[in-house]
Amino acid sequence: MFYNRLNRRNLLAAAAMTATMAALAGCAVVPKAPAPAPAPAPTPSESEIPTDTERHRVALLVPTTGANAGVGQSLANAANMALLDTGAKNLRITTYDTGTNPGEAARRAIVDGNKLILGPLLSDDIASVAAVAKPAHIPLISFSNDEKAATKDVFIIGNLPGQSIARTVAYARGKGVTTFAALVPRGDYGERVSSSLLTSVRDAGGSVVAMETYDRSAASIGAAANRIKAKTGYGALLIADSGSLSAKAAVSYRAAGGGAGVRLLGTELWGGERELATSPALNGAWFSTVSDVRFAQFAKSYRARFGTAPFRIATLGYDSVLLTLRVARDWAPGKVFPATAMLDPGGFLGVDGPFRFGKTGLIERALEVRAVEGGAVKVVSAAPSGFAK
Repeated sequence: MFYNRLNRRNLLAAAAMTATMAALAGCAVVPKAPAPAPAPAPTPSESEIPTDTERHRVALLVPTTGANAGVGQSLANAANMALLDTGAKNLRITTYDTGTNPGEAARRAIVDGNKLILGPLLSDDIASVAAVAKPAHIPLISFSNDEKAATKDVFIIGNLPGQSIARTVAYARGKGVTTFAALVPRGDYGERVSSSLLTSVRDAGGSVVAMETYDRSAASIGAAANRIKAKTGYGALLIADSGSLSAKAAVSYRAAGGGAGVRLLGTELWGGERELATSPALNGAWFSTVSDVRFAQFAKSYRARFGTAPFRIATLGYDSVLLTLRVARDWAPGKVFPATAMLDPGGFLGVDGPFRFGKTGLIERALEVRAVEGGAVKVVSAAPSGFAK
């Protein structure tokens, strides 16, 4: 459901600079007459990338082969676009394919002298990449949304479901909703959603009175919707899935007048989903996600350069480069990446709006609340313009 299995929805990728590898070897001929042994030839470096004292060397670890190649390429394209748009001359980004062996990709990146890793995309790959990067004192900025993977050396830049849920719950409480129910998928994403909902509702002074789980299929989510429809006593129902599956659940839930008066809620997975506006059953639903104010221009520029529309997640590749350039102001080429500079309480500004990192490595984003109304999706509570220090 999320990036460790690759959220099958909001993902994108693109191209950046690549590097080749080779090894050179020498040989010596020993003369027949006794003579001093020749000095051994120096062991060549595994990397052919020349030493660069003027630019920061940064590795982009994304899948460019395999099932997730499209997403990885989109992230790479967006990262490259950020370099072009900013005219940055002090950053050198090299792409390494994690499609087969993410640990080996990390090893090659370190051999090549990279001091920062942007990636990986999948949370399942974080452990193997971090195992190689941590001894070399190289931090990661992962595109995953797996909150459990965050550490002081692993920064998570993906959109977190817990923050989306907390923003929506707070908005709903402000509108008088006190009791909540939920449909959550089985698996890691569902576990995180249910935990976040329970915490957010409790902190907001409400209560969760019903919850149903399901397998990620139209039949299973429809059955779960019918089960929770039979229960009463809640004013809002969270459907924690993509727009398409959420729409199917809403149709089952609203059938025969079911759930009258219950407000439907969604998660960050609803961002950019076309099914929302085309499903009457979702009319009136609320959900929270990053702002799209800057995304339209980003998508236009991306299409002009690469001839195709970006995946929504491509902005993470772009913003990770903007973030790196900001930190690079106080980062000498070839030196250890100053991870503490990532903890600026004032945060940073990217395509997806303001964001900042806490000491745990988790991102905090400024989110807006949207409503599905009359065949359109509208902003009903704008994202904050920044953070209070």
